[in-house]
Amino acid sequence: MRVTAVLVAYNRRELLQESLRALAAQSRPVDRLVVVDNASDGGIGEEAEQLIEEWGERARCIQLTENTGGAGGFAVGIAAAVAEEGIDWVWVMDDDTVPSPDALSGALEAHKCYRGTGQDDLAVMGSRVIWTDGQDHPMNTPKAKIRAGERERRRAAQAGGMQIRSISFVSAFLRASRVRELGLPLADYFLWNDDFEYSARLLRGARGLYVPGSVVTHKTAKRGSSDQDPGPRFFYEVRNKLWVFRCSRALHGWEKLLYSAATARRWVRTFRASEDRAQLRDCLKRGWRDGWATAPRLTRDVLRNAGVPVDVMYEIERLSKLDAR
Repeated sequence: MRVTAVLVAYNRRELLQESLRALAAQSRPVDRLVVVDNASDGGIGEEAEQLIEEWGERARCIQLTENTGGAGGFAVGIAAAVAEEGIDWVWVMDDDTVPSPDALSGALEAHKCYRGTGQDDLAVMGSRVIWTDGQDHPMNTPKAKIRAGERERRRAAQAGGMQIRSISFVSAFLRASRVRELGLPLADYFLWNDDFEYSARLLRGARGLYVPGSVVTHKTAKRGSSDQDPGPRFFYEVRNKLWVFRCSRALHGWEKLLYSAATARRWVRTFRASEDRAQLRDCLKRGWRDGWATAPRLTRDVLRNAGVPVDVMYEIERLSKLDAR
C-alpha cells in the first residue's frame, strides 16, 4: 500500500514544523507528501521549507495565491495526490495535527486485518484524535454508523475499530480509487461541513473504519467541540449544512431527516453557550438565506484563479466533472 500525506497549512508556522517532523518520523514511512500553503502571510517559512526539502523528490509544496479555506486546500492537495498512479491512500490533515509515530502503521495494520475478513470495501479510515492532555478531542470524536449491520460491526471490531458514516479531515485516510471515482471535496464550502459532506459521499455504498490504534494530537487552542461559541464562522455551519441537505448526494433521505434533527439540537446548544447571540443570529439569518438560495459552485470554478499549478488544475478539472453527478 502506497500512501500520500496531504497537509494544508495557513499561518501556523510552528505547528506546521511540528506536523512535518512527525510525518517524517513515522515508523512506517510515508511514501509521498503534498503540502498546500493556503496563501499564508509570508509563506510557510524557511524552517518548513527545509523540512520539506529533506523529502527530496517525494515531496511537493503548492503555494496558492489566495486563501481557499480548508475545503479548497484539501481539494487541491487530494487532486495532486491522486494524479500520481500507484497511490492507494491519501492521508489528509491540518497543520495543527501532530501524528504519533505509529499513526500510519496503525491505520495500515487495521486495513490489513479488515482485508483478511472479507471484501476489501474500505473507502475511508479515521484516526483517534486526542488533545494535548491525552483525552479524546470532542471536536473530532467519530460516531458509529447508524443502522450498520451485524456483520459490518463484527468486521470493524475484528480489525480493532468501529464502523463510521463520516469523519473529519483531522487525520482521515481516503481511498485513492474512491476519490478518482467520486471526485473532490467541494471547495465552495470554504470551511466547516466540507469533510462531513465529502467523507459521507465517499462512504455511501462503501465502508468506513475508525482506527483507535492510529493516534494523532489536534493542537487546538482549547479542548472543546466546534459548536462552542463559533463566532462569525457560524455562517458557514448554517449555509453549508443546508447545502449538504439540499444539494449533496452523500446522504440517504432518511439520513437527512435524522441529521437535520441533530443539527437543530446542535444549533440550540450553540446559542445557549454563546456570549454574542446577536452575532449568531446574524450568521443564522445570512447562512439560512444563502443555504436555500444558492448551491455550491463546481470546485474547478472556485479554484481557477487561486494559483493552482497547471498539472494539478488539470486533475481538478477532470475530477470536478463528477461534482455535478
